[in-house]
Amino acid sequence: MQSDPIKVMIVDDSPSVRRMFASLIADEADMELFAQAEDPFVAVEQMRSVLPDVILLDLHMPRMDGLTFLRKIMSQRPIPVVVISSLAQEGSETMMKALEYGAVEVLEKPRPRTPDERQEMVIRISDVIRAAAQSRRTKRRPATPIKPVGERHTADIILPKLSHPPRVAGPPLIAIGASTGGTEALKAVLETLPPTLPPIAIVQHMPRAFTAAFAERLDRYSALEVFEASEGRTLGRGQAVLAQGDRHLLLGRHGTGYRVQLNNGPAVARHRPSVDVLFRSVSQVVGGSALGIILTGMGDDGAAGMAEMRAGGARTLAQDEASCAVYGMPRAAMETGAAEKAVPLSQVAEQIIRWAAAQERAGV
Repeated sequence: MQSDPIKVMIVDDSPSVRRMFASLIADEADMELFAQAEDPFVAVEQMRSVLPDVILLDLHMPRMDGLTFLRKIMSQRPIPVVVISSLAQEGSETMMKALEYGAVEVLEKPRPRTPDERQEMVIRISDVIRAAAQSRRTKRRPATPIKPVGERHTADIILPKLSHPPRVAGPPLIAIGASTGGTEALKAVLETLPPTLPPIAIVQHMPRAFTAAFAERLDRYSALEVFEASEGRTLGRGQAVLAQGDRHLLLGRHGTGYRVQLNNGPAVARHRPSVDVLFRSVSQVVGGSALGIILTGMGDDGAAGMAEMRAGGARTLAQDEASCAVYGMPRAAMETGAAEKAVPLSQVAEQIIRWAAAQERAGV
């Protein structure tokens, strides 16, 4: 039985932006426009009797800024909120605060100039709206399949698949992939890890403009050294690298550690960076000495790459449904057999520490 359309509210002081998003919503069969508001005060009036399923929220508005409105919503009547704002007006630290205050996702306000750019905008925003509609609900909506718009690439377009697993495993390494809801999930995991762990490579789906600030935020909360990926930087014990928002993250061997490699090729599984690309790279360079983890997120990015990791002898985990903001990527990993087991978010750090201890005992 088909579920009701996702009711979307647009809160933005720009008439042209409201028209653009309203047109996008009108073209999606599983969505409908709930209301449009030019500022938070108008939005509150429109929500007095009925609430939308998702709010698209600008941050730079008259009378009340979006960040203040977001805090009020989350403290009084929590609704899934997707922040879409202009970086010319809002800094990346402000966008990080939006995530801390409870936004499901933050996106840079699109300025499509070509049909291809508009298509990318439609795919990205519609997917995020669907992911937001599945989050923070007592009774969550069924997962909505991603619409096949345009060509969908696999990791083959970035890194050819090996016919056989690597003969020699590399030093131990942990690879983590996440999407919607992943910013807070990653923080929860990394802030409890000791600084003595093997290196960690992370792909979190988020815009390029935010990944540096996010890496800095993780670094502040974690005993690990966390940094944004840059070409050629080495990665060793006690360090974690976060993929740039518009580059695939791969790894190469460097002595007893690894070296970061960046690739700006096409999106894979509709994302750049792609978890599938990182996991394939890890399966080829690290082999059976790796631990792969998929956290919350919509879609299936990472499942194929994780299957390759597991086939090569790596251990694999997925976040369980109950603790996910959006149970999409972990579901795909579990249903395809790529992940060995599902664990609550609260136990992910413990699983990492146990795995690292086992690697030490084995002398890897």
